[in-house]
Formats: sequence, C-alpha cells, structure tokens
Amino acid sequence: MANLYADEQFPLAVVQLLRTWNHDILTVQESGNSGISDPDVLAFAINHERVVLTQNRRDFIRLHNRISDHAGIIICTEDRNLERLAKRIHEAIAVIEVFTGKLIRVNRPAK
Repeated sequence: MANLYADEQFPLAVVQLLRTWNHDILTVQESGNSGISDPDVLAFAINHERVVLTQNRRDFIRLHNRISDHAGIIICTEDRNLERLAKRIHEAIAVIEVFTGKLIRVNRPAK
C-alpha cells in the first residue's frame, strides 16, 4: 500500500473515505503546506516518499514529464460522486506494487 499526499484541492471527503480502507493519506493542509506551488507539492512528496493524489491533471502530467524520479502521481478526473471516486482510486492502487516514477490515471467512467 502506498503513502499518499493529497494536493490542496483534492476533496477531503474522498481522503476520509480512503482512510476508512486503511490508506495512509497526508493532505497538503495537514502538512502545513497550504498555498504552495505544484512543483513544491511534488518536491514534498518526493522528500517524504509519498504518492501525489490530485485532480490537477494538466499540471501534474507536465511535472511527471519533467521529473520522472518521484514516488508516483495519481491523477483523477473530477467526479461529483465522491464515493465512486474513492472506490475507483482504492481499486486502481490495490493492484500496483511499485509506484515509483509512475503516472496513474483514475478516470471517471463513461456515461
């Protein structure tokens, strides 16, 4: 199981749901890093060996392409059904053994 780092805009309700499934998640706010830039979010995650959890797909794809030596980045499409989003994240990361350097996409199901 991965140690996750949820960026500032990531829904807290999803973080709380994932914690009920025993995922170790630290939020930007909990780490005292509110307001930091996306590169600084990634740097903190790298320094603390945490996988970034974000819905900011565009910026973190760019960061992944520039900095491949990270603990992993999970990018999610927005989904107003937060339970469904949490479940998709839980299922996606359950099958991954090594997150290092990976960009994991968790997409909303097609209608």
